[in-house]
Amino acid sequence: MLLRLQAEEREAEMLSARATLSSRSRGRRLPEEECQVRTCFQRDRDRIIHSKAFRRLKHKTQVFIAPEGDHYRMRLTHTLEVAQIARTIARALRLNEDLTEAIALGHDLGHTPFGHSGEEALNEVSPRGFRHNEQSLRVVDVLEGEQGLNLTWEVRDGILNHTGATPSTLEGQVVKIADRVAYINHDIDDALRAGVIRQEDLPRECLQVLGWEHKSRINKMVTDLISTSWGKEMIQMSPEVEEATLQLRSYLFQHVYTNPRAKGEEEKAKKLIKQLYRFYLEHPQEVEGHAKGRDLEQAVVDYIAGMTDRFAIKQFNTYFVPAGFKLFD
Repeated sequence: MLLRLQAEEREAEMLSARATLSSRSRGRRLPEEECQVRTCFQRDRDRIIHSKAFRRLKHKTQVFIAPEGDHYRMRLTHTLEVAQIARTIARALRLNEDLTEAIALGHDLGHTPFGHSGEEALNEVSPRGFRHNEQSLRVVDVLEGEQGLNLTWEVRDGILNHTGATPSTLEGQVVKIADRVAYINHDIDDALRAGVIRQEDLPRECLQVLGWEHKSRINKMVTDLISTSWGKEMIQMSPEVEEATLQLRSYLFQHVYTNPRAKGEEEKAKKLIKQLYRFYLEHPQEVEGHAKGRDLEQAVVDYIAGMTDRFAIKQFNTYFVPAGFKLFD
């Protein structure tokens, strides 16, 4: 018997009746031969990990632009923390861990350089707007490889709906909440390290519910999520923990995400992105090798969204910052 079939049989025996079985996937956009060893969701996870877009996440901003220090999160470390939290929840609820991990690893592939400031900049200049979840889907559908990664419907649904709409699978819902659990807690950790906020500034009413330490808060959110969601058709926290979590998130928006010390470079980053956008529209030859289709504006957006922070800065310096004139003898 093929190893894949054995894995599919184990899923049917061990997973919850509410789990998404790989043997019942709605399939891929383009038909292809099944792997002899891996389930379709395991295969999707591997394709994401081996993609260029995934590797570029290590040089894309999470919150703090160009932080001076080795321990601040970047988009890749955020992604790995989301995957770890999501897998823990999925395992406890007997959901499909492979599907959960694939969605988690792919959910931010379309994020811009400079974090949400880059996303805001492209959304402001592009006539069709820009949303990183939609760009993440475009990455796996179109931009990676010759015909995209050809992922399963369930992974694509989870990637697209990790923000905004509710995912169709419980595994996608797990990732959606794990994303919030991860960024709330690691953004507090980074903000404390940067001196943007102090421990005593955190809202006491939230900490009394969630915990006073980083690990305690994550543990509380995750265990509450598991106990509240057990046997349910939706993934959710208890009202008390959800309210404290949302209040803590609001605190971050008020005191970290819009704090001048944390976001002092944001306007510079947005201007850089917008200037590159205008430059490439005026010089289409610069993006010809990166275009998928004949739409120049879409090609420019794709090219900029795929950049790392340092590559965007390098391109800006190349086009707009004068270099010293080199004399030849």
